Amino acid sequence: MISVLLINLERSKDRLDFQKQQLEKLQITMHRLAAVQSTDFNTLEYENLANGWQRKLRTTEVACFLSHKKAWQFVLETGKPWLILEDDALLSRKISDILNILTDKTTEIDYINLETRYRRKWIDKKVIELVDEYQLRRLYQDRNGSAAYILFPSGAEKLLDKAEKSSPALADAFISQSYELNAWQIYPAAAIQLDQCENYGLDQDFPFASTITSANNPRPNANNCFDYWRFKFRRIAGQIRMGKRQLEVYGIAEYIQVPIQNSDYKI
Repeated sequence: MISVLLINLERSKDRLDFQKQQLEKLQITMHRLAAVQSTDFNTLEYENLANGWQRKLRTTEVACFLSHKKAWQFVLETGKPWLILEDDALLSRKISDILNILTDKTTEIDYINLETRYRRKWIDKKVIELVDEYQLRRLYQDRNGSAAYILFPSGAEKLLDKAEKSSPALADAFISQSYELNAWQIYPAAAIQLDQCENYGLDQDFPFASTITSANNPRPNANNCFDYWRFKFRRIAGQIRMGKRQLEVYGIAEYIQVPIQNSDYKI
């Protein structure tokens, strides 16, 4: 079975305990990957990393991106696929069956997104049946979500190559705009972040404070007017690129919300 590579901050022991308990019940092997912390880089390094996307990134957002990049390197070095998991992800109880069956259905696949975040995605109309009601569908355009995804060495190589040529971004945006990936979606989703439980009618409070977008960590402003307009230009260019992608897949894909099977989420 594909094992879990858990991204976890050293200080977030409560989240680690939550995942240990969840994965033990699901009988999934876990390897903990120490997350990059915002204290791991100095002010100059932060400025060099934070200003290359569509807005200036928080220090925590830079750290999150670098943590995922670290996970991609791990996947490439081990030479096998891993389920990369952020430590506030809630998994479907069918995930073990899904991971088992994916072993035989992964030819030329780079990346499989397991989650949904109450936003629509462009996914293929054709389906590959997996187990019970779960399907595998080609993913053409996503908008957010990097809490639970399977990455294969081929996908890790593509993401790392892009990271060498591009500046850091929000981790989910960087992945979703990497159109060179042969990307797929589990449908219905087999994972959500705990902060999405209310959106999907699950009776589960979000027990952890955000380590990235807390109330005392507002978005930083652009350093100057030049940077401000450069961010605007990049955002417009990104929107144009997404629009072009949607036109390319219009005839074969549909723009829909990926649901969950509520009965499959029991903590």
